[in-house]
Amino acid sequence: MPNNPVTIGPLRCGDGEPLLLIAGPCVLENRPLAQRISEGLLAACDGLPVGLVFKASFDKANRTSVGSYRGPGLGEGLAILDAVARATGLPVTTDIHQPDQAAPAAEVCSLLQVPAFLARQTDLLLAAAATGRPVHVKKGQFMSPGDMQHVVGKLASGGCHDVLLCERGTFFGYGRLVSDFRSLPEMRALGTPVVFDATHSVQEPGGLGNATGGNRAMVEPLARAAVAVGVDALFLETHPEPDQSPSDGPNMVPLGEVRPLLERLLAIRAAIA
Repeated sequence: MPNNPVTIGPLRCGDGEPLLLIAGPCVLENRPLAQRISEGLLAACDGLPVGLVFKASFDKANRTSVGSYRGPGLGEGLAILDAVARATGLPVTTDIHQPDQAAPAAEVCSLLQVPAFLARQTDLLLAAAATGRPVHVKKGQFMSPGDMQHVVGKLASGGCHDVLLCERGTFFGYGRLVSDFRSLPEMRALGTPVVFDATHSVQEPGGLGNATGGNRAMVEPLARAAVAVGVDALFLETHPEPDQSPSDGPNMVPLGEVRPLLERLLAIRAAIA
């Protein structure tokens, strides 16, 4: 059986634990900006019953257009994440796309993330499991909640019992995602803590023609619903100026709005406790 709660560096996520926030920019741009965002998130969480994991990608390998910015790459990206972790004391996480990225990422990251498009990739899951780090897997937009039992099984076969499962929307025709909140209790029934990705859930794939669109106005309504249903963690991408972000700007929460959003969500969480 999976462990619940799951230990992520100094934090714990799951049964009986405070809400965990996994947050940061979609993609790493440079070290000063990553440091600015991590410090802003620390300030946003200060005094609130929330654990914080800093997230950013070193490579966006599934961009819509070949000309889109992908990130600084594995080596430089991990160096930036390591600098953030050392400066702030925060656990950090990033997504991996190939099995050979798992081990170097695990040297820096307290949590490894497997993207939704790759949730069924056995070799990638086994490589992540072999690192000994907890693994956060986003449910594929094409997968049912019940399908995630096989993801949990693959990770367990590789020795990983520290698993987070994430809902990030399901394809509804072309260029549209919907959130089926039944997935949260259904995935929790598999024994793992569950995460709701409030920013990717409002994406509009291909909505800008050569890039993914989105509607950040829908982030809070969906996050409120997820917290009311019951989640162990919330995933948010944020940026000081989302419209200037090279990736996923339309669905990102402005950094200055993270704390008031958290306060409203925590009020809901307290009401259902």
